Amino acid sequence: MNLIDTHAHLEEVNNLKDAIKRAAEIGVIAIIAVGSDYDSNVWVMNESRKYEVKGLKIYSALGLHPWGLDPSKVEETIEFIEKNVDKAVALGEVGLDYWDKEARRSEDRRELQRRIFKRILYMAKINDKPVSIHSRGAWEDCVNIVIEAGVKRAVFHWFSGPNSALKRLIDHGYYVSATPAAAYSKEHRRVILKTPLENIILETDSPVAYAGEPSEPAHIIKALNAVAEIKGLDVKTVAEETTENAKRIFRFN
Repeated sequence: MNLIDTHAHLEEVNNLKDAIKRAAEIGVIAIIAVGSDYDSNVWVMNESRKYEVKGLKIYSALGLHPWGLDPSKVEETIEFIEKNVDKAVALGEVGLDYWDKEARRSEDRRELQRRIFKRILYMAKINDKPVSIHSRGAWEDCVNIVIEAGVKRAVFHWFSGPNSALKRLIDHGYYVSATPAAAYSKEHRRVILKTPLENIILETDSPVAYAGEPSEPAHIIKALNAVAEIKGLDVKTVAEETTENAKRIFRFN
């Protein structure tokens, strides 16, 4: 089976060289290394590909995560993304998070998130890039803003929002990603169950911990197995379709 981890924070993974080797051994052929701030974007662009091994390619995505936004660095980060957008397969991780501590307390903070999100979506539209979207606690706003921005290709990363928002994003041809949390998270499982397989891709969000265990790209197999179980399909079918979906979204061979 050929598998693609469409969303990983590789700069945070311990013993990354060994982790990449393990991923290649279980059939991972590509990983998208996502950025979330200035420093991670620089690492994604300049360092990530050094960890490629035979049969496994690493691609770059450039983003600005809604957590802990530093207004003094926003412009510098956006300028870096603009300068390197042609070298990236996607923009992300970007989006909104209304459950973030500062966003819970401050409408100004939520508005800052929305302004930055809209700027990056505009960049994605004019450069015809897909977007990897964080939407925790802001699912309806995220879906509506992406639709209004006219973005053609969007992945709602680890989506667990309400069925109304899920239906709108599916109706617009967007995608959701399944993580290893699909093995146990009631809300994430509901989303996977209600989403057609042609709108699902796989990711690990490494090194996020699932059930207390830090993840790495080889754990994509956990997401694969969970989707197959939820859908009542064989693992091979899910692997083939999710991999083709990822290739279609991110436009790599």
